[in-house]
Amino acid sequence: MIAIAKLSKILTSGRRPLVILDGIDLSIPRGQCAAIVGASGSGKSTLLGLMAGLDAPTAGSIRIAGEEITTLSEDQLAVLRGRKIGFVFQSYQLIPTLTAEENVLLPHELLGLDAGAGRTRARTLLDQVGLAERLDHYPVQLSGGEQQRVALARAFMTAPPLLLADEPTGNLDSATGAHILQLLLEMNRNAGATLVLVTHDTELARQADRIIRLHDGRIAEDTLQPASARA
Repeated sequence: MIAIAKLSKILTSGRRPLVILDGIDLSIPRGQCAAIVGASGSGKSTLLGLMAGLDAPTAGSIRIAGEEITTLSEDQLAVLRGRKIGFVFQSYQLIPTLTAEENVLLPHELLGLDAGAGRTRARTLLDQVGLAERLDHYPVQLSGGEQQRVALARAFMTAPPLLLADEPTGNLDSATGAHILQLLLEMNRNAGATLVLVTHDTELARQADRIIRLHDGRIAEDTLQPASARA
């Protein structure tokens, strides 16, 4: 699903270059759940953003489902994200003027797909995350955990083969975060999608099939976890 080769991201800071990512080589197969961990500033979120085509690398190759994305235009990247990538942000990124149902339905509408089928799927997904009674509520009327559940439903709306999550429980208390994580993993297993999540939470990372640890912009450790090791 993801094939990355010699990926680098370097920024100019004063007179010295700031190396964010330094020659990353990484392959993630279809259906795997991989957790990217590391200290603040290790390059975790930058790597995830590059996978999503939200930023451009300084050098290197990124292939998503066989398609090289570093050469795509902004319009082509938008189409790729719409059809192949679901994204869950730490800060939810819901549109405040849209209801829960409308927020979930948005990716479907942007692709110009059938409205009736989209509404049915949006309501099914909101039911799966326990918000069937909150369809008409706006983000300001929802708790942080409820907003993140809406964001989860939205990420799965177009059944993307790749799901990217950037600190999905970072703004939540431990109990709510654990619930959101279980929902994310359960929905991902049912969908059969590839899941890549960035986290600083060791307990969250232990739920993944694989842990990729970054240090100073490089992969310091890459470990497949046996099922018995997962919490």
